[in-house]
Amino acid sequence: MNSGKDQPPPPPGFPGGTAVSRLRVYDWESADGLCGGSPHLHTVSSEAYVVTAGTGAVHTISMAGIQQHGLAAGSLVWFSPGTVHRLVNTDGLTLNVIMSNAGLPEAGDAVLTFPRRILQDPDLYAAHAALPRDAKESEVAAAARRRRDLALEGYAELHTSVLQDGTPALAEFHRAAARLVRPRVGHWKELWSANVQSQVKATEQALRELADGSAASLAGAAVASAEQRPGEGFGMCGRLTTWEDSRL
Repeated sequence: MNSGKDQPPPPPGFPGGTAVSRLRVYDWESADGLCGGSPHLHTVSSEAYVVTAGTGAVHTISMAGIQQHGLAAGSLVWFSPGTVHRLVNTDGLTLNVIMSNAGLPEAGDAVLTFPRRILQDPDLYAAHAALPRDAKESEVAAAARRRRDLALEGYAELHTSVLQDGTPALAEFHRAAARLVRPRVGHWKELWSANVQSQVKATEQALRELADGSAASLAGAAVASAEQRPGEGFGMCGRLTTWEDSRL
């Protein structure tokens, strides 16, 4: 119950304009004998993994080259935009995912490592990247698996190219990804301004006020919570659990 005389302040945004979800990495075996998700990168957002159970690895291609990072309960790994990453599940790998720029990953910030012939055609890329709506779970799962396998086909191409030619091969994939997402950037700016820039500006204002000896910014003290959505969705790398608050 509100014990003050005035109306309570609006609920705060999730800290730092970030987003959180829980991920159970796919245990589907691929052509190379490994189980896991769809390789992809994010064009704007950074990503962090906090492993809560199981074991596995994240395979990455970045400007540092090709690397593998083991994952087990308690592991913490994060990477910046442009890093191609593939989650591999060896035994019940489950993790919490923290993303910067809440709203942008959901708005298409990610680009899958499809083969070059698909990356060069935006319509063809969109058709292969989309999952069916209002379909049976088994049908969505089958489509997610086909999408994963196609991304692995292109990942194998990219992996070979980076081994042969080094980071210029990754830069070529970066350019293809940038061309694909360019039409969405205007909308992304709006989302970023509402979810991230607004929090940065609020912190800047609070620092100015505190430097002047004012506690005005603390008058917005408030608490927010969110309910877990029922069931799991199909993400790029596994089965996703999310929360009702649209900012998460």
